[in-house]
Formats: sequence, structure tokens, C-alpha cells
Amino acid sequence: MHKLIRNGAVVLGGLGLLALGAPAALAQSAVGARVTFWGTFAGSTSQHSSAVTVSLPAPVAEVATSNSAVYALLTNGSVYAWGVGTYGQLGDGGTANSLTTPVQVKFPAGVTIVSLPVNSGPWHTAFAIDTTGHVWGWGANGSSDLCLGNSTQHDTPVELPFTDVTAVAGAADHATYDAGGVLYSCGMGVYGELGDGSTITSKVPVRVTGLSGTTVTALAAGFGTAGALLADGAYYDWGENNLGQLGDGTTQDSDVPVQVKLPGAVSQAFAGGNDPEDGQTLVRLASGMVYAWGADQSYQLGDDKTANEPSPVEITPPAGVIYEAVASGGNTSYGVSTAGNVYAWGGADAGALGDGSTATARTPVNVESGASALISATSHVVAVALSG
Repeated sequence: MHKLIRNGAVVLGGLGLLALGAPAALAQSAVGARVTFWGTFAGSTSQHSSAVTVSLPAPVAEVATSNSAVYALLTNGSVYAWGVGTYGQLGDGGTANSLTTPVQVKFPAGVTIVSLPVNSGPWHTAFAIDTTGHVWGWGANGSSDLCLGNSTQHDTPVELPFTDVTAVAGAADHATYDAGGVLYSCGMGVYGELGDGSTITSKVPVRVTGLSGTTVTALAAGFGTAGALLADGAYYDWGENNLGQLGDGTTQDSDVPVQVKLPGAVSQAFAGGNDPEDGQTLVRLASGMVYAWGADQSYQLGDDKTANEPSPVEITPPAGVIYEAVASGGNTSYGVSTAGNVYAWGGADAGALGDGSTATARTPVNVESGASALISATSHVVAVALSG
């Protein structure tokens, strides 16, 4: 049986899609020591419309992104990064770019990382959770997403003010943390994305309201939204809703969590979008069915339309294909099949499809095989860990 959600991430067992912002610690198996990536790092003119391969010094467990960089968690607990380094987001102590050569993120001695968040992080900002349940952050911290009470840039990881952390998700200028079974948010709150019943920006943690007494197994985040997957399979989200991002049938923002009505329990989810013009969520149900809602200007919902959808619509994979995990970023979406094939559909901006094309894909195209983990971001950078 495949292990599917790890702190909101789909993790290995044949597949490890860092989906939905991030992870309920489940066992994961080692995969190959290679990652392919395509698209464009935010803040860089470097663009790849088809896959580029990088090699790493040990098997890869998970992959993540801060929009401007990609991160690979290795099975030995170390983390490597490549991409833009202007804001310290590579975590190696400097601000130089390393667009195709991985550099090691410098954690203090004795720190072993066990998980990275799925979804992209806040702009140019990254997170990692260690074996003791502490969460580390580094990079821009532009809107105090690190919950440290300031907007200071960090070129190496710093420990954040939480304990017993099981999941973290961020996007744009905000982040949400599950610490000891309680959800906290920091950063920009203008759309209600902090989930505390207000639209106030906060540099220190505020508590997400309305989910007390529930067990959260995964978190997600988009430009002005955040979401939480519960142990019973219910999915809640909150924040901006002008494009139907909340999936509640309306286009009215909500500063508290609202439940998305779906025909079954959700096993994995991914909120795509780190930009005001996008914002869609894809979920996989325990039954294997896939649904999506929100922005759809470039066919990214997979329903062969370009009309925004404020309520969930079913996605139909290609004939004979079953998606084991889904992801989305910008105006492009992705599905990973049970056979490890990566399919992409929607916009081809900045090489996001990965098939070498610049034309929008109304239906899924097979762009990679042998996938064991996948992450995508609004900047159109996509990374896939390979199983061999």
C-alpha cells in the first residue's frame, strides 16, 4: 500500500509528491540521487522548457521550492539547494546564485531534517522541520513569514518560535504552522489569509480560528489563501476568493476557515498560486478521484474550460491513467500517475509544461517518467525526484 500524505506531502512508496503545502509522519523509501527541473526561477532570466538533471550526494526523500530556488531533502537528513540566492534563500550563508549546481544548506551541527513543506514557500523564503519537531526558516522573510517579529533576511537557517511542528505551508507573504496540534499564522493578512478572523498583518504568530478539536494532517497555501486537510478527510481553506480560490461556491473572501464540499474524503491536496492573477487548488480523494477549483484562465483546472470555478469540478485523467498525486503552480497543473509518469496541462509560461513547448496544453501531456517526488511553484519552476 502506498503511503500518501506526509505533513501534507504525498510521500514515497512509489511516489512522493510534495503536495499541499506539506505533511503526519509516515514511512518513506529512498529514491534516486537525481532531480530534474524545468521552468524559470523567480528573479532569474535562466529558463528551461525541458528537464535539466542535477545529481546529489545521496538518495532524495523530498523536494520543495521557494519559487526562486529548489530544495532536496536527502535520506541522510541533509538539505541541498540550487537557484537564485539573492535573498539568502539557498541557505548556504551567501547571496550568490547557483542555478544548476546544488549547494548544502547550512544547519547548525547536530540538526537533522525530516521534512520540507509542499507547495512553494513564501517568496524567496524556505522552511524545514527537524527530527525534534523544531522548524527552521531562511531567506527573504519579507513580510515576517518566519514569525520572528521582524522582516530580517537570513542567509542560513534560524530556529523559529514553535515546538512539536508537524507541518508548515506558505506562499507570497504569509505562512501557517501546525505546532502541537494548533495552527498559527504570520505575515500578510489583508485577504484574511492568516485565518484568525481579521485582515490584519502580523509579525508574530496568531492562532487560526474555527478548527479547534480537529486533527490537521496537512497544510496548503496560495497567494492570498491557506488550507488545512483534516484527519477525517475534510478540507478547509480561507483567505482571498476573488477567483473562487476557496471552493465554497462564492467569490467572497473569508478570514476564517470554510469547508469545501467534496463527494468523498480527501487524501492529498495542493494549492497552486503565488500571484494575484492565479490561485487554484487540486485535491485527490481517497477513492482516486481528482477535483479542482479556482482560477482557470489557462485550462489549469483540467476541465477543458477557461472559466474560473468557485466550486469543485472533477478532473478526468488520460485513458488508463490514475493520478496518485497532483500539484499546481502559476497557471499550470500536474499529475503523477501510479506508474510514476508526470503529466502537465495548462499554461506553458516560462517553460512550465516541461515538454519544450510554448503552447498552452488543454489536455495533459506526459513530460517525465520515473517520478518519486514532485514540487511546483508560481514562478514556473518544477522539480521532480527520480526513482532510479
